[in-house]
Amino acid sequence: MNASHICNKTVEHNNISIQQYQHQIYAIFYTVILVPGLIGNVLALWIFYAYVKDTKKAVIFMINLAIADLLQVLSLPLRIYYYLNKSWPFGQIACMVCFYLKYVNMYASIYFLACISMRRCRLIIQPLRCDVTKRCQDRSWCVAGWFIVCLGCLPFPLLRKNPSTPQHCFSELPMMQLSKVVGVTLVTVAEITGFLFPLAVVVTCTWLTAMSLREKICIPYDAGEKRKALKMVLSCASVFLICFVPYHITFPLDFLAKSNFNVTCAFRSAVHHAHPITLCLASLNCCLDPVMYYFTTDEFKRRLSRSELQDSILLHHRMSCTTNEALESNPEK
Repeated sequence: MNASHICNKTVEHNNISIQQYQHQIYAIFYTVILVPGLIGNVLALWIFYAYVKDTKKAVIFMINLAIADLLQVLSLPLRIYYYLNKSWPFGQIACMVCFYLKYVNMYASIYFLACISMRRCRLIIQPLRCDVTKRCQDRSWCVAGWFIVCLGCLPFPLLRKNPSTPQHCFSELPMMQLSKVVGVTLVTVAEITGFLFPLAVVVTCTWLTAMSLREKICIPYDAGEKRKALKMVLSCASVFLICFVPYHITFPLDFLAKSNFNVTCAFRSAVHHAHPITLCLASLNCCLDPVMYYFTTDEFKRRLSRSELQDSILLHHRMSCTTNEALESNPEK
């Protein structure tokens, strides 16, 4: 009996315990982030909708980032149901769609974080070229970003096979067998285009913004405005560091472990225990992004203040009363 056969037997023997461990991790973590992620991103969209005219501070990109986070949050109840009940009764098409949207939302978040960093950096480095007329350009970048992300994430579901048990989904979807050359090429392209390049953009923008503070102050973008921009790009870099760096370290390792390449049993076991944690951290950005908006965007913080909320509620109440009075005075004949 060779080492590979022994390893496979060991993996089969430990498969149930690893599956239980993964289900517990996912169910607990997704339950914890569901409510704050939902409330935070709904509030963000409500505030940015009223704030959208000020496009010079990357609001268009923040709106799209909040949409990506909200889509991820809305898919969590189905995932929580599956990991708690260990069964997927919604059909394989719904499973593949939900599985696909997870990666679309993650890489869309990565893309828009990079766009926010670049926009804020350019506003400081090249203020005269970043005027209000850039709104259409920002929207074009958003449309192009969604298209590229949706197209680039197609291999994630296409490389999965239907499970032997119809009730299985997500982490239990078996992976198609690929040659080493094809597998390594796909993983390398995904790592470079989906993570390393956006990370390089964020790091470069952080460095350029920090260096701009050493220059002489020039009106209207004084040191205070530069510090605000630096706070924003540092926040984007922090989200990258916390959420996406750990996942993209274990991502190629998980691919190796699930592709039946010649790896040791200890390696498989370590990856199967570490990868779920990093995948959960990648989902944490749907809660961290609203926190970033609050601490880096003055308008976001102002509109969440008690007085502003009271004024908004009072205005909504007055408009409702006016509408009702108008309907009562002019009933339909």
